Formats: sequence, C-alpha cells, structure tokens
Amino acid sequence: MLLALHAALAWDISEWWARAFLLAHFGLFLLWQPVWRGEREIELRHALLVVGAGVVLAASSSWWLVAVWLAVLFGLIGGSVPGTADRRQRLASVLAAVYLLSMLLIWVVPQLHAGSVVETAQLALVRYGLAFIPLAIGLTRTESVRDAALVVVDLFYSILLFLLVLVLVLGSFVVQQVSHSAYPWALAQTLFVIALLLVALSWLWNPRSGFAGLGQMLSRYLLSIGLPFERWIQNLAELAQVEAQPERFLEAALQRMLEMPWVTGLEWRAVSAGGEFGRKSGHVSEIAAQEIALRVYTRWQPSPAMLLHTKLLAQMVGYFYRAKQREQTQLQNAYTQAIYETGSRLTHDVKNLLQSLHSLCAVAETSTPEQAAALQALMQRQLPQITQRLNTTLEKLRAPGFAAASLVDAKAWWDALVQRYSARDIRFRFDATASAPGPSVPAELFDSVAANLIENAIRKRTHGGELEVGVTFSPANGGQLTVCDTGAPVAEGIAAQLFAAPVASRYGLGVGLYHAARHAAQLEYTLRLAANERGRVCFELARRSAG
Repeated sequence: MLLALHAALAWDISEWWARAFLLAHFGLFLLWQPVWRGEREIELRHALLVVGAGVVLAASSSWWLVAVWLAVLFGLIGGSVPGTADRRQRLASVLAAVYLLSMLLIWVVPQLHAGSVVETAQLALVRYGLAFIPLAIGLTRTESVRDAALVVVDLFYSILLFLLVLVLVLGSFVVQQVSHSAYPWALAQTLFVIALLLVALSWLWNPRSGFAGLGQMLSRYLLSIGLPFERWIQNLAELAQVEAQPERFLEAALQRMLEMPWVTGLEWRAVSAGGEFGRKSGHVSEIAAQEIALRVYTRWQPSPAMLLHTKLLAQMVGYFYRAKQREQTQLQNAYTQAIYETGSRLTHDVKNLLQSLHSLCAVAETSTPEQAAALQALMQRQLPQITQRLNTTLEKLRAPGFAAASLVDAKAWWDALVQRYSARDIRFRFDATASAPGPSVPAELFDSVAANLIENAIRKRTHGGELEVGVTFSPANGGQLTVCDTGAPVAEGIAAQLFAAPVASRYGLGVGLYHAARHAAQLEYTLRLAANERGRVCFELARRSAG
C-alpha cells in the first residue's frame, strides 16, 4: 500500500499512471483497513461511499486532498500503535507513520505553496530515499494477524494525531504566508510552538502541586454528565439508610434515575420483582448489573460516555441492592441462630434439671426406713430449688437471653450441691481457708457448670471403667469450682473447640459446655480445661480477674 502511494506521489500526480497507482493504493488500503472485518457484509450505502471516495481520490489531482488523506492514514496507523502487543509489529507501524509524516512535510506541503522551488537533493530524497522505508517494512518479519479483533485502533488517539498533523500543516502554511520566510524555517517555528503547547498540556494534565489537573477534570466530566457523581452516591447512601427492604430500595433508587436529563423511562427486572417508570422512547439501551436487568430509554441516541455513565450508576445501584439482600439474609440467619441457641440452651437446662431429679430419685431408691427423716429433709431442701430453676428456665423462654445473675450464699449453695450428689460416690472438698465473710456466687451459673461437669465425669465412669471424681470449691474471689476425674484425656481436636462451638457427642447434645462457657463469659467468669492428661482431667470455673 505504501509503495503504491510512493509511486503515485513521488512523481507528477497529474499523470495517468500516477492516478492508476493512487487507485491501486486505495484498493490495497481497503484490504488493510482495520475498520471492517473481512467476513462482514457492507451495506450498500457504505459501499457507495467507499467507491465514491476512491474515485475522487484517483480522479482529483489536488495536493490538498492528498494532504488530508495522508493525515487520515497517519491517524489510523498511529492510533493502532498503543493496542499492538507484538514488538516487531509495533516497529512496522512506527516506520509507516514516519514515512507518511516525512512524505507529507517534505514533499506534499511544499507543493501547496505557490511558487515553491523543489531542490534537487530534496527531489532525490523523496523519490529514492523515502522509498527505503516501505521496503524496510516489507522486510520486517511479523506474525500474520488474521483476526481483525487483534488490531485495535484507538479512536481518541487517531483523532488526536489527525488534528495534530492538520495543525502542523496549516500552521506552517500560515507562518510562511505571514512572515514570507522559507518553508523550512516556517516548519521549524510551527514545530517549536506545538512542542511548547504539548509540554504545557502534559504538565496541566497531571500537575504536581495543588491543581487537580485536566485529566481528572475530563474524567470527572465524562463520569458526571449532567449529574455530579458525588451527589448521586450521597443520595443513594441516604436512601439505603432509610429503606431496609431490598425490593423497595431498588424501586426507589431506579425511580431516581429519571431525574437525569437524558433518561425518559426505565424497565427493570430482578429475581423477585420488576417494574417500569416513565415513558418509552425510540432509543433504548440494555444494561445488566448484578442481578438486575435494565432497559433504559433516552431522549436521543446515547453517546459512549453517556452509556458508560449510565452503566456505572446501574452498577452502584446493583451493589447497594446486593448489600441490602445480604443484610436481610444476615438478619434472618441471626434470628435463626438466636432461636437455635435459645432452644438448645433451654433444652440443656431441662436436661440438667432432669439429672438433678435422677439424683434425688437415686437417693430415694437407695435409702432405708431409718433414713426417712433425712430423706424428707433432703427433699424439702432440693425440690424448691429445682422448682426455682425450672421457673428460671421458663422465664428464659419468655425473654430469650441470659438473665441477670442471682447471687446466693456460697456455703449454702455448696451444701445443696453435696446433698444432691451424696449418693453418686463423688469426693467433695470445700476450701474455706481464703473465705471472706458472707461470700456469694451466681447460683444459676454454678448450678449449670457443676451439673455439666459432674454428669460428664459420671458418664465417663459408666462407659470407661472405675475412676475417681473429685469436686473442689473455694468461695474466695467470687467462687472457684474445679471438677477432676482420673479417666482418659479429652482429644486434642475436641479440646480446641470445646468452649468455642458445639462439638459432636455420642451421649448428649454437644452444646452443654459451649453454652456454659458463653454464660460464664457474660458474667465475667472463665470456664477452661485446667489439666488434660491421663489420670488427671480437670475443668475449672473462676472469675476472669482471678486468672
């Protein structure tokens, strides 16, 4: 293509053979052009336009038309350089741009000036020197690009390069006519002025002090056509705080998009809802954002910047809508979790009460007639406590959550615990050396923890052979309860999750120690596995400040 162009321009353009080469050049351009795909069918009006442009270019002998055509070629080839990944293909494009610019400035522009004299050296350089550049491009080995999608022409760069070449040509022409100087001097002056302008624009595009820069101003303008982006986001955030339901929020947010001057109507479809606002027009754009499908009707055909802006706003609405859906799902999960934890905690409390009743039944079954008075006294002490604990469990069911701690005398609580498990072969020890006057403990917490730990130890005795169970209690520092047994240690995997989450259990629900630990944490106590070795497994409940 460039060799045919060289043959047409380097000699007399008015000759018939030069016009033939120019027509051949235009045909080769149609084979190379990166605008239409090879398999694409061109409409008749486009085909007539292309044929007309070729006829005008070949039939006309105007250097002004040739200058415009070279500027167009320079813009197309230069606009494809940023999108070219292959280094050798990029080199070929750069050489082609250099050839076109050299031919334009050295040969075509001087032909535009009346009375210009072409030097012999200049003529030899154009006819024979510049011809080596297309030959060098032909010798450059590059990969064959069969897919037109791989050749990406940046429209913005192409237009910018085209306008820059026009400014250079027209500027040098004006300088020469005004100053009556030689063409090389006029061209040098024009290049110098353009260079200064480019340096100033490059600094203003991204300055280093204070001023935001033309680049950010242009980006802000493209992203906020007729509607400041910050105001839209602020309105969207305020609407998200007011409206909790995802569908109602989505409907209100999309309805506010009608405030944009170019939008006349909207149709939207989500997973569980849909609707339409405004009126339909002849220009419609379909946008998919998250789980929302939009059809946006505009007053006129939307420009690329306007379409980008509308897609961005739709994406923001989609993100807020998904956040609302996740928030609603989290609320439902939290409600379900609260129901589960309340039910499991109350079920475990009922199980502890049932274990206490079993202990009393075991004492009643093993008692003799001589122990009737002692049994009656035990029942009189224990049954009111069990009734009170059952009433507390029912109060939890009416108002889920841990109730306020009720404090009882530490010695009285300990005596009731010893009497409750007096028939279960357990070694009890009361440490009164550090006891303060009238100490008290939260009865519900200590009852729940003691029942869990003692019953677990007794269950180990039932399924694991003979072992000793010992319970130690100290009323000092808010109370400290320790339950030890001489059985097998707790597995490491279970011990790590024992107080952090429910664990698998063959005999119970697997939530007893988990809820007991949470209850203890709310009352500023700590339930921990103090010792875990064969022959000595100890659990300890103590105040957090006491370590």
